Amino acid sequence: MHRRNFIRVMGGGAIASAAALPLAGCSLAGDYPPEAVQAWRDAGREETDVRRWILGYAILAPHSHNLQSWRVDLGRPGEITLYCDLARLLPQTDPLFRQIMMSHGTFLELLALAAQRKGLRADIELFPQGEFGPAALDERPQPDTGLVSDPLFDHILQRHTNREAYDSRAPAPTALRAIADSTAGWGFRAGFTGASEPQALQRQRAIASQAWRIELVTPRTILESYRVLRIGPREIAQHRDGLAVNTPLVRALAAIGLFDRSRAPGPDDMATTSQLDDFNAKIAGTPAFFWLVTEGNDRKTQVNAGRAYVRAQLAAAAHGLAMQPLSQALQEYPEQAEPYAAIHALLDAPPPRFTVQMWTRLGYAPAVGPAPRRGLDAHIIKT
Repeated sequence: MHRRNFIRVMGGGAIASAAALPLAGCSLAGDYPPEAVQAWRDAGREETDVRRWILGYAILAPHSHNLQSWRVDLGRPGEITLYCDLARLLPQTDPLFRQIMMSHGTFLELLALAAQRKGLRADIELFPQGEFGPAALDERPQPDTGLVSDPLFDHILQRHTNREAYDSRAPAPTALRAIADSTAGWGFRAGFTGASEPQALQRQRAIASQAWRIELVTPRTILESYRVLRIGPREIAQHRDGLAVNTPLVRALAAIGLFDRSRAPGPDDMATTSQLDDFNAKIAGTPAFFWLVTEGNDRKTQVNAGRAYVRAQLAAAAHGLAMQPLSQALQEYPEQAEPYAAIHALLDAPPPRFTVQMWTRLGYAPAVGPAPRRGLDAHIIKT
């Protein structure tokens, strides 16, 4: 594991702030071993060190491919230093590491919400010595006794990425306002596309389908996903990360050697066509999309976009809505150039001035369970 100082988070008082092979539907079907989701049950358990209590919620943040690249150092009293584990990157589908930065932003926002619930203010300063360099704060503020807890904290344990089919109901206007309001403090442009814009809705569905197909039929990108597939209870319990699949059919195929994760399937293989059919059916029934656009695309903007996104997802959960990121069209590898340009043009976000940082399905769907998590101790650097 390469350790590279990413950011130090400091806060006041006792804490320093800080049958298809369903890749499109991973982490959903089948029951997971209890140890794979123990971190969700452990959240809120009292700790002698309040930093650990806060981090117990932060590690439940969404992460690209569920790789959980967060590493924290608690070696200095009253501080949390956050590192990026460079062994948990996705260089094929995230070559500029934009999504990894957003995934660290989601962690930081849940950390800040948890600190606030404890009556502590999380003062977060990003990259004061340069991007990817060590970060340190110049002061240690005292606890803010007048702090009001953010109600979004109450939905951390409900927040699960939902890749299942959504029903046809349009999201309620009150829910859309709440989601938009949750991101308002960041200065980003957030918006929605739904039934009132039928042409734009159809165009977004088409772009999502095109981008998903590209990722499936590009050997190096599909193999990157295959490398982090965890099939069946044993693998899921062993790794507690990545793309977990526990459906009986896939488990059976893997057990008898009919699912070779070292070989990319061809574009006409069942492993490809069945996934396309499944995804296209879900995208065709998606009633709305949510998107988040930033001006600029530096590392701080990417991290803060992750913070804004997880707030939007928490607000959606509060109103019974599900979200699923459609990351493929936003990825910067060459094969995705056409859908990347198309979604940016459709959302009036011409690069390089603007970047679509997040684009998701949005709708009502049956609740799904939590994705596997490695547990707090797996993220703490032992010194």
